[in-house]
Amino acid sequence: MHEPATALAASAEPPGTQPGPSDLELVDAFVAASRALVAVAARSLAGMGEDITLPQYRALVVLASRGPQRAADLAASLAVTPSTASRMIERLVRKQLVGRNRTRDDRRSLRVYLTPAGREIVSAVTDRRRAEITRILAEMPGDGRAPLTTALRAFATAAGEVPEQDWALGWEGTAAHSES
Repeated sequence: MHEPATALAASAEPPGTQPGPSDLELVDAFVAASRALVAVAARSLAGMGEDITLPQYRALVVLASRGPQRAADLAASLAVTPSTASRMIERLVRKQLVGRNRTRDDRRSLRVYLTPAGREIVSAVTDRRRAEITRILAEMPGDGRAPLTTALRAFATAAGEVPEQDWALGWEGTAAHSES
């Protein structure tokens, strides 16, 4: 049962080193926690009444956290092909959750930005997610919270996530989005 964890841990280790049992336990603990968090995310999104998939929501979060960007850069951030990102952007434009325009420097390049409706969705889903995670954390012993906070922040940083306090300020307005 540890084959995927072993492969993942082995690929992250420097050549010539083998992951120890505690590394495998850590990987398995993160896999279990990620399943729980994906379930929280899905429930938070499902209750919104909007027809938004998790990948589409992830695109909204990337735009909320990193600001307006070229469609190609959004595709790279989401680790999808440009054509997949293009279809996703088109669906989100139809839902009026993102906007797009041509950049001044390269009229062939599209710049994608979050609309006020998209920002509202991200905010509402985040609030719902926070409420459920608060409920879950209340079930944990208090003395485990500080080390967990440190570990999760380090994990998010290593994964390339932007700290929420950095993007909670938001990217307001659409005029600035068309200037790039």
